[in-house]
Order: sequence, then C-alpha cells, then structure tokens
Amino acid sequence: EAHIVESGGGLVQTGGSLRLSCAVSGFTLDEYSIAWFRQAPGKKREGVGCISSSSGVYYSDSVKGRFTLSSDNAKNTVFLQMNNLKPEDTAVYYCAADKTRIIRDCAKIDRPLGSTWFVNWGQGTQVTVSS
Repeated sequence: EAHIVESGGGLVQTGGSLRLSCAVSGFTLDEYSIAWFRQAPGKKREGVGCISSSSGVYYSDSVKGRFTLSSDNAKNTVFLQMNNLKPEDTAVYYCAADKTRIIRDCAKIDRPLGSTWFVNWGQGTQVTVSS
C-alpha cells in the first residue's frame, strides 16, 4: 500500500525559508516521479515542481529560482527547499507520486488537470507566508 506523508509546513515571514519533506512508503523512489502541488483558497491546484527517477527535476515558473527539489532515495524522502518565500506562496502543499512510466514527463504538472495523472497523494501541509 502506497503511503505519503508531507511535513515541514508552517508560518514564515516574507523572504524566509522552509523545507518540506515528502516521506513515502510502499514503493521506492527509483521507479517513481514525485511532484509537489499547491492550492490556495479560491484558486485552482497548481504545480510546483517534480522530480523524476528518469529525467531529473522540473520547476513551475512561479517558483523557479527560489525552490529546490532533492531526494534521499535511501530514506524514500523527497525534499522541497523553499527560499525567498512570498505571500503568494501561501497554500496547502501536497506531495503526489506515481510510476515514472506513467507520468513520463514531469512538465505535465503544469498542464490542465496535470495533477490527475498522480494517484498517490499525501494529506497536505500548510505553508503561510506573512507580509
């Protein structure tokens, strides 16, 4: 059974940093693509970034240059380092995973309904950036 748990959210001031963790069980990262999505009240769910076992890392334009994805395969954990946070980054952040052979291209997280390609989801963690 696949299980995903996000952690690391919290309250931070503009310009601050947070590191989110996505701990997975029931599968190994070497066969999976792991994506981060976020959703703020009144807004559609949007892609943040994606790290693939085959093709590396992809970032959505809104976070490019500020957020960094990394993985520790031995611990089955993906990290999202968020720097220079802005109020518009405030959202619930979700980690999602699916087999790389299904996802194929991490860039699909920015396509309409791209999140629907991922069937394994965590519960979300709240990130709040104050001005």
